[in-house]
Amino acid sequence: MKVVTCTAPVNIAVIKYWGKRNEDLILPINSSLSVTLHQDQLKTTTSIAASRDFTEDRIWLNGKEGDINHSRLQSCLREIRRLARKRRNNAAEDTVSRILNYKVHICSVNNFPTAAGLASSAAGYACLVYTLAKLYGVEGELSEIARQGSGSACRSIYGGFVQWVMGEREDGKDSLAQQVETESHWPELRILILVVSAEKKHVGSTSGMQTSVETSPLLKLRAETVVPERMKDMIESIKKRDFESFGQLTMKDSNQFHATCLDTYPPIFYLNQISQRIISLVHRYNDHYGQTKVAYSFDAGPNAVIFTLEPTVNEFVELVKRSFPPESNGDTFLKGLPVNPGLLSPDLLSAVGSDLCPGGVQYIIATQPGPGPSKSEDVSLDLLGSDGLPKQSV
Repeated sequence: MKVVTCTAPVNIAVIKYWGKRNEDLILPINSSLSVTLHQDQLKTTTSIAASRDFTEDRIWLNGKEGDINHSRLQSCLREIRRLARKRRNNAAEDTVSRILNYKVHICSVNNFPTAAGLASSAAGYACLVYTLAKLYGVEGELSEIARQGSGSACRSIYGGFVQWVMGEREDGKDSLAQQVETESHWPELRILILVVSAEKKHVGSTSGMQTSVETSPLLKLRAETVVPERMKDMIESIKKRDFESFGQLTMKDSNQFHATCLDTYPPIFYLNQISQRIISLVHRYNDHYGQTKVAYSFDAGPNAVIFTLEPTVNEFVELVKRSFPPESNGDTFLKGLPVNPGLLSPDLLSAVGSDLCPGGVQYIIATQPGPGPSKSEDVSLDLLGSDGLPKQSV
């Protein structure tokens, strides 16, 4: 039995992907751009075993057996195996030829809430494709295959700042992810994930965006006229490390994405009242300082992703704790990178108001930009035991 274990990161889009021009190949109606988050805080771990003793392909996701025949999963398996067969005439021919005939067992776990608007499918499919590639010795362009699992997964194939170029070809060969800058490019950048709800969303991204494409005139305008300019401006602001521009573009694009959801018929509501309170808090905070010190972004869910620079973290986290006092349930409210207590000036407190919402934010994950997927060399991290089944702790 051959076992390979890899990890892959979550990414958060600052220029959003919403809408496909080809459902089967997952080709988008606009380009998008994201920041890859550090795997020390958020990651998917996937182990894949191949053995002649396995009678069928199987998959376990977060401890439960899943449907191996899911069409997108099958696309990724089929594509990687096809590429592996193509390059069998290389040195590793014998091993690859042998295991290509074996069935595989796949076991995958996330260390964050699945399907709660935290880009779990992106990390999951990027990890699946990367691990399969390592198992079969496939090298080269993987983002095109990851895209066929989940569109945004193509961006999780790289670290740092990544654009997904929409492409023009019908076959999708030019719809690929490209790294804009590495994770070390902007060392002061920090990301705070404010988890408002860890529940599964009512309208999934796949069905949501399909309805938007069919019914929202605003989405068409966004894809054709707004996003192309925003992509250029966003890449420039990242390259210059210009937070004022980066933050404003990030918030405007998040707002427009959710506007297209409201413009969809029937409308889709991903934000809730707590999300709206966070938006208001960010604007009052920035207004107080007369500059963009923090920026929000929301994906298809109510959880807020806050971008800021390292010197602002302590004060803003303190403000969130004051505005959304944690309910004392013994759980850690602050997870991830260390955050020190901050002092809030009377001027700031009076500027943001005293409207409190206890328990509105369940917890905060503090993180930063991070690298792309990697292969683990530590066998103790394998999720599958010597029998090819998930270990009990998974």
